[in-house]
Amino acid sequence: MTEPALISTDRLLSDLTQLLSVPGSPGQAEALATAAARVAALMHAHKLQVTTLSTPGAPIVVGRRAGRSPFTLLLYHHYDVPPTGPWRAWHHDPFQLAERDGLLYGRGVAAGKGPLAAHLNAIASLLETEGELPCGVVVVVEGEALSGSPNLGAAVAESYALLKADACLASAGERAADDRPYCYTGAKGLLQVRLRASGANQALPPGLAASVASPVWRLLWALGQMKSDQEEVLIEGFYEDVEGPSRSENQSMRSLQMDEAGRKQAWNISQFLFDLGGAALVRTETTLPTCNVTDLSVEPASELPIIPLAATARIDFQLVPRQHPHAITELLRTHLAEKGMADIQVERLPGGYPGVHTAFEHPFVQRLAAVGAELYGTPLALMPQGPFALPLYFFAEALRVPVAVIGCARPDSAVHAPNEHIAVADLIRHGQILIDLLGACATPAL
Repeated sequence: MTEPALISTDRLLSDLTQLLSVPGSPGQAEALATAAARVAALMHAHKLQVTTLSTPGAPIVVGRRAGRSPFTLLLYHHYDVPPTGPWRAWHHDPFQLAERDGLLYGRGVAAGKGPLAAHLNAIASLLETEGELPCGVVVVVEGEALSGSPNLGAAVAESYALLKADACLASAGERAADDRPYCYTGAKGLLQVRLRASGANQALPPGLAASVASPVWRLLWALGQMKSDQEEVLIEGFYEDVEGPSRSENQSMRSLQMDEAGRKQAWNISQFLFDLGGAALVRTETTLPTCNVTDLSVEPASELPIIPLAATARIDFQLVPRQHPHAITELLRTHLAEKGMADIQVERLPGGYPGVHTAFEHPFVQRLAAVGAELYGTPLALMPQGPFALPLYFFAEALRVPVAVIGCARPDSAVHAPNEHIAVADLIRHGQILIDLLGACATPAL
């Protein structure tokens, strides 16, 4: 009898060492190209047929392998990582894998490169023990996820035959306090815009603020017209296409409990907005769209008192299914114009995409939930979407496939901060759930 496939810790750490050693943040074209080549080399080493798709931005690496069953699972990943921030805040070199007390440290180890390595090792383990995969896989790894995936949609549309699959699985989100990963049956969409208020054609002395309009105040007033102090987005029509959760989704969310204490401790916050907790916190994070100010800046930057010549704000919206980035952009322009602020320039930034959702009752979701329950000894916590944006819409739309996302990190994993980390055991289990899922998908029930 064939021994069950198990993730090799040594091979996992070796692959992670190779992946982490190559930086690759938005705007670093050469580093991203090198990272793509490293991903392609690892895929080839794990016996996948590799194709690298050129784009106007970072390359997209695709690895494919057929299995015993005609069913094919598409795995979405990315190799770009957030900037490290101050190196002095890291306990280790962020681009060298470090292990301490059962935890792995490095940029991308918990979000991006870590889950990718776990899935590649799941594939390698199956090939090593069984000589073939139970069903086919397509591994899609892009390098512009953190920039809104501006080139992924076109690549998917142009490469239908290469990417053809029956379901799509991604890695993002969190784990519960009892170690179970959350299982999200969709992902939010993304829209990023830049607002710009302009003033005089040059910076002016601050004493003129009594007679010359400040673009900074103009921008702040515009932002105040977009969101209330009760966190309600004020753009007329913004919530028009927002649908509430289904009955089964409501039932699931009522039984869920976020790791609220762990989050508060990890993030050093005393409470969530409006003291949310329990099912209300889950419902708010997973079913409502967001409007978040990412960055504020003035031109020219100066430590001296001045009236700047311009002020800009970068804003990201995470959208729920049925909200479309183009429509929301036009609603924003109309809203500002109706509030007497037509002079505020609204620039939609590259990338973005709608959200996507698969019903809890879909056979693929049910199979994934059953596999997770077997591995963890208790049913996985199902959520309709996660508090994150992923470009899964492109696969769902072009390939007509169901989507799901498995959580991997923990609240304290610091995926956008120094000392990003994850437990070795969490990555191994992340790979193991894929091994079990591929075996389950090989049966004809799907």
